[in-house]
Amino acid sequence: MSPSLDSYRAEFPVLEKQLYFNHAGVSPTSLRAAAAVREWMDDVVQYGVKHERQWEAHTEHTRKLAARLINAAPEEIAFVRNTSHGLGLVAEGLDWRPGDEVAVATSLEYPSNVYPWLHLKDRGVEVREIAATEGGVTPEAVAAALTPRTRLVAVSSVQYASGYQTDLEAVGTLCERAGVLLCVDGIQSVGCVPVDVKRCKIHFLSADSHKWMLGISGAGFLYVAREVLPRLRPVLVGWRSTTDAWNFHRAHFELRSDALKLEEGSQAYTGVYALSAALELLLEVGAERIAARIRELLTLLDGELKALGWDTGPAPEHRAGILTFLPGAEDPRALYVWLSERNVSLSLRRGRLRVSPHFYNRPEELERLVRMARDFKKS
Repeated sequence: MSPSLDSYRAEFPVLEKQLYFNHAGVSPTSLRAAAAVREWMDDVVQYGVKHERQWEAHTEHTRKLAARLINAAPEEIAFVRNTSHGLGLVAEGLDWRPGDEVAVATSLEYPSNVYPWLHLKDRGVEVREIAATEGGVTPEAVAAALTPRTRLVAVSSVQYASGYQTDLEAVGTLCERAGVLLCVDGIQSVGCVPVDVKRCKIHFLSADSHKWMLGISGAGFLYVAREVLPRLRPVLVGWRSTTDAWNFHRAHFELRSDALKLEEGSQAYTGVYALSAALELLLEVGAERIAARIRELLTLLDGELKALGWDTGPAPEHRAGILTFLPGAEDPRALYVWLSERNVSLSLRRGRLRVSPHFYNRPEELERLVRMARDFKKS
């Protein structure tokens, strides 16, 4: 039998100090991820480079875990520092032509999925706006934004501020029919809900691990579909980008054909070890089980907040791991500050309070949040 979800709470000591509902912002990491970092640190302190081959083997193990989580192949995974890094590698590495267009909802998206595309203006690439609908991107809005010059659609799997989940399968089918590349900012979905890059026909997906993956900042991965790897030119190259990477005695510049060509130099092993432990934890619990628990928690919270007469969103059919709300006639910022002072961790995004629990949160923790919010309303 699988361990109970409650049994994982011991991995997260932060729960002893806070009501933690801020996984769409920055997650607490686990004791096992911290132990993995210490394992590598202790090794290099005690033995220097002696076990470098083991570090490399652990890196490839981590690559396989990342691929498994999103239904990709290991050779389609490159390690990146963060989501912005991965999206930037895509934006700067494609063979753009003057007059090409990128379709993106600049009014909704987190800046990481806007600025890399705007930065292409001096290469003659134009950004075409995808119209926002109820705080999200719909397949219909994507279809309306496409023109014969569209080369790429850039979209978040889940919008960071509203919590609206994009129907990536429908958007992927649309892009395939139009011959358009699909690039996804996956940081608000990977680790929260099942992600299948093949079923959704995604060409690129970038995600950092410090949110739903329960890793640490500065460690993430970029997925590049095998069929588009030849079209993506590395922005930076180094010894690791090449086919004879470990032969330092000659210059043999032949780029790798897989996603590892995007990794130019030495690995950030602390991040890799933390990411490995975080991914093992997620896979151990199971993506479907994680999603079901989060859905249960948000359904409970949604009902309780509506009972107070407060506005909530997104609707269940568009929800992943985020529920936002407005506290009636109360000032959202004042409630946010009041809750923060009482050790409740959540976020304020675009004037709405954002709640994002994970699988180890309990229903009674959400009920406690509602009681506290009710107390604020009375005060």
